[in-house]
Amino acid sequence: MDPRKISELKAFVETCQSNPEVLHLPEMSFFRTWVQSMGAKIPPPKMRDSCKGGCPCGPPPAAAGAAAHEPESLTESESEESDIEIDNDGVIEPDTDLPQDMQDMDDVEVTDEMMDQANEKKMEAINALGDGDLQKALDLFTEAIQLNPCVAIMYAKRASVYIKMQKPNAAIRDCDRAIKINPDSAQPYKWRGKAHRLLGHWEEAAKDLATACKLDYDEDASALLKEVQPKAHKIMEHRRKYERKREEKEIKEKTERIKKAREEQAKAQREEESRPFGGGYFPGGPGGFPGGAPGGMPGFADLFQDPELLSAMKDPEVMAAFQDVSANPANIAKYQNNPKIMALVTKLSAKFGASPQP
Repeated sequence: MDPRKISELKAFVETCQSNPEVLHLPEMSFFRTWVQSMGAKIPPPKMRDSCKGGCPCGPPPAAAGAAAHEPESLTESESEESDIEIDNDGVIEPDTDLPQDMQDMDDVEVTDEMMDQANEKKMEAINALGDGDLQKALDLFTEAIQLNPCVAIMYAKRASVYIKMQKPNAAIRDCDRAIKINPDSAQPYKWRGKAHRLLGHWEEAAKDLATACKLDYDEDASALLKEVQPKAHKIMEHRRKYERKREEKEIKEKTERIKKAREEQAKAQREEESRPFGGGYFPGGPGGFPGGAPGGMPGFADLFQDPELLSAMKDPEVMAAFQDVSANPANIAKYQNNPKIMALVTKLSAKFGASPQP
């Protein structure tokens, strides 16, 4: 296995150990379901009725000292993001039994006799269920599955028993297998939806129950869907609101970065344009200007209002020549045969009433 992936997994596990509340994030529902299906017990979320900014559905509350320096609008925004109230009435602790044995369907050859025996066991299990003997019904459905592990409804029936026994994780495992066998069967979705409802997985419950009703309308599933849908919708709206705020924050930060970069660029450009020619650009007198014109001489500012001169100053070749001559005025002789450079020298000389010097 990729060592980097192992390292990332290790870091994730350490995060979960230090802050188990991470496991109750909505986007971690798939991981939470898998962990519970393996028999693990996840600590219940803290402060479920009112997050107050301390649960994973929103950012942690800011420290008192830091809050004093944060804008009031930001504090209010964070508070709005973290407030969510969900009625968890009827939610139970997840079952932690070892996963039930699931036969590999590809390795089983089911005979007609085995099918008949499986149907007999199924009828006996249904009768036991009607009598209220859940354990007997569970054992008989298990025997039926062992005889014929390729029938989706068998797993759905056993899942219904697990639901009555308050073992939602076991029910989810059976429904997963049933859906794998026949994804168009409504019963597995119905019972898996009920299992998720017992665990407080409102979004998953709403999704499964809606699928069940779509495949084959059932009044029981429909009634339960009406119960869980508002809670699921509330969680989704809360998450969308948080995502919108996060996007707005990212856009604001990006806009500020662009604005700052443009301001710095404009500042640098202003400094570049206002920087006087250094001594020695062109020989002839103090200040490095043709004819010895000092930097403060009238007409110097006019240089930067001359479009032709400004255009020439943006030419890399011209700027390189300026730097060369600035370092050593004698180097101007190298450019005597360069029309572009000499044209600029002539223009500058005319500005200051001096003649270009070889």
